Amino acid sequence: MTGNRKHSDDKPQAKDIRIRDTNVFYSNFHALKDINLDIEPGEFFAFLGPSGCGKTTLLRLIAGFVEARTGSVQVAGSEILSLPPWRRDIGMVFQSYALWPHLSVWKNVAFGLEERRLPAAEIKQRVGAALEIVGLNHLGNRRPSQLSGGQQQRVALARTIAIEPKVLLLDEPLSNLDAKMRVQVRRELRDLQQRLGLTTIFVTHDQEEANTICDRIAVFRDGEIQQTGAPMQLYERPNNLFVAGFLGTANILEGRVEGSGSSRAFEVAGGGSIPVPADAHVPPGAKLVFRPQYATIGTVEPDAVPLAGAIAHREFLGATVRYGVEIGKSTVLVDAPFHSGDALLSPGSKTVLGIKPGSALWLAA
Repeated sequence: MTGNRKHSDDKPQAKDIRIRDTNVFYSNFHALKDINLDIEPGEFFAFLGPSGCGKTTLLRLIAGFVEARTGSVQVAGSEILSLPPWRRDIGMVFQSYALWPHLSVWKNVAFGLEERRLPAAEIKQRVGAALEIVGLNHLGNRRPSQLSGGQQQRVALARTIAIEPKVLLLDEPLSNLDAKMRVQVRRELRDLQQRLGLTTIFVTHDQEEANTICDRIAVFRDGEIQQTGAPMQLYERPNNLFVAGFLGTANILEGRVEGSGSSRAFEVAGGGSIPVPADAHVPPGAKLVFRPQYATIGTVEPDAVPLAGAIAHREFLGATVRYGVEIGKSTVLVDAPFHSGDALLSPGSKTVLGIKPGSALWLAA
């Protein structure tokens, strides 16, 4: 997406979104449960979660394709739930792109403007500007079938940009692209969103996509928001076991807390004991959680706790080697930095892990 706006003052004023006490039902199925969420002006915001969790339902509610039984959705202070989709000034890019195969790129981008009965001169100007922004002004005469997947996605974006929406909604827009193209296009999406200054909501089930391009993330499960925050905040301080496991790889060990005060310790099921810091909150039924890179293997630093185990498997990942270590009833993953010439530990061999209590979390479901 190489095009640029010609004047910085072309950038629209970003709008905020306020969602309050919103519930959506499909017949007797409670799809969204008491959703409360604030999205700030100009944010690139992600709805993240597994299939069927409610993230796309909320996106379609904002767009006007789903009705709420209760609640409120405001854009820039104005209630939109009573408005039909075409009066909300919200642009949506669908997962399938939804391009007209028999129309040229130019006509696809112009379609929404023509439906709005805009003057021909304004349509020409807006289509040209939108295609320039996404770097496709030289392909206006082609049909969608003559474009790559990445180019088709840009056409869908240009069509949405052309109507000058208040808010941009993206429904898994990268899911039809191969892995290499996904990385390229997600960077372009972020750059485009920043240049346009549009408040943007991005729906995805891919935590890497959400982490790399979004300012904040709402993690969904079973129609509810589990936690909202910046990617690094959610990764380092998840609220519960679901968020910890969904946002990256996490080791989750069974056990129980013994003792009290400064002598508390988490007794790992099957062997091993981890001191619990005095200021740590340990909810009832909590499990020990830590990331693979926060443990050492083969060595134990002075402020770490040793846990003995055996190598179950290993995976060479380039910059790191991921070991699976059997400790008690669990297989713990540890990421060790790889350097050329390093001797690798073999499956079946005994080893010791070092875990720093300060890097561990105690989380419940």
